[in-house]
Amino acid sequence: MNTKNKKECKDMLFCRTWKKLKKPSIKYSLGTLLIVGFVSGIIFWGGFNTAMEVTNTENFCISCHEMENNVFEEYKQTIHYNNRTGIRATCPDCHVPKEWHHKVVRKIQATNELLHKALGSIDTREKFEAKRLKLAQNVWRAMEETDSRECRNCHNFEFMDFGEQGRRAVKSHSEGLDSGKTCIDCHKGIAHELPDMHDIDPASSIGNI
Repeated sequence: MNTKNKKECKDMLFCRTWKKLKKPSIKYSLGTLLIVGFVSGIIFWGGFNTAMEVTNTENFCISCHEMENNVFEEYKQTIHYNNRTGIRATCPDCHVPKEWHHKVVRKIQATNELLHKALGSIDTREKFEAKRLKLAQNVWRAMEETDSRECRNCHNFEFMDFGEQGRRAVKSHSEGLDSGKTCIDCHKGIAHELPDMHDIDPASSIGNI
């Protein structure tokens, strides 16, 4: 079969399929089809939303040892894990948007992380440390692009009582607000250890700030 005949065959198949879709159903009434479609839509949406929520829990985040044995152990030593108020910011609170459309975009981006999980890119402590700077920079860049959106779910300049803050915090927050800085500009390393940044900033130190 030559190329022309193949094209004609495909066109005919498309036409036949389209006619069948346009033709009213003899066996089922329009009402039945609408109800089945509506119920199917609810089931699909429920399943999709359930999958979104299951993958948006801390237990899911640390289900791979790359996270559980590295950044999660660091996070457990910070104020975001234990503090006087009893409020805990979990992995998705900081790394997954709450708004639905932003959340879907983030989940799509996460498919790249699944690929590297399969490739074993950071499946040992040594591999993880070798890539720590690049991984951190990816997160910092994302937070800069969103104006630290997830941080602002809990921390917002408009809600801050500067009278309750120390002089250093008031000065830093006031200057940051006036200069248009975002949270991550000053608070790198607040939940995880800082990577070795001597190559890009000799004045940097390793560890939490």
